[in-house]
Amino acid sequence: MYYLIIIAISLMSMWVSNTLKRKFKIYSRKQLRNGMSGKEIVEQMLSDHGIRGVKVISVRGSLTDHYDPQSKTVNLSESVYNQRNAAAAAVAAHECGHAVQHAQGYEWLQIRSSLVPMVGVASRLSIFVIIGGLVLMQIVPHGLTIAAIGVGLFGLGTLFSLITLPVEYDASNRALDWLQRKNMVSGEELAGAQDALKWAARTYVVAAIGSLATLAYFAFQVFGGRRS
Repeated sequence: MYYLIIIAISLMSMWVSNTLKRKFKIYSRKQLRNGMSGKEIVEQMLSDHGIRGVKVISVRGSLTDHYDPQSKTVNLSESVYNQRNAAAAAVAAHECGHAVQHAQGYEWLQIRSSLVPMVGVASRLSIFVIIGGLVLMQIVPHGLTIAAIGVGLFGLGTLFSLITLPVEYDASNRALDWLQRKNMVSGEELAGAQDALKWAARTYVVAAIGSLATLAYFAFQVFGGRRS
């Protein structure tokens, strides 16, 4: 059953990812009425929110856009940084939405940021600790404890995935609200931005579901399936 679930989630992930790429390709052809680039969109949104000290940086890659609260930088992929279309505006405003969250002390972003160092370590160790614990369970009593620690480490990553959902949806809502309220886009451009961000958010939903399914599988192996 677990493998069937994982296959279904993998297929769902591929479908969402391919749809997202197709949507962005479509909306990349729709040039903005105001002629602003992604970089200019971010700068204007930062200014409108009274935020200073945040830099806008161009980074390599596709869909590599992100906000770094440590360095206070909005990092835009080359296609978003320079382009002047509905897709670029949506992504740029979304990433700037994270900068606004940071400036206003948005609780869920603060929680997620505090988890980043721990999740980085936990994600690298969890599988090895779980497997090692499962092997040791057949030999020594303490194997169960080790495996349980591994499940806990993996659970930290799952928690991070779940906390990411409200952070991402809130950033999109802030972006769309600002684009509409400041009349930055036309009705057609706004609809394109909404659609693009909707599919981008679904990638995080699928990732969270996959993480939950894997956590449930490991928990069963450690606390159920291996103890009979």
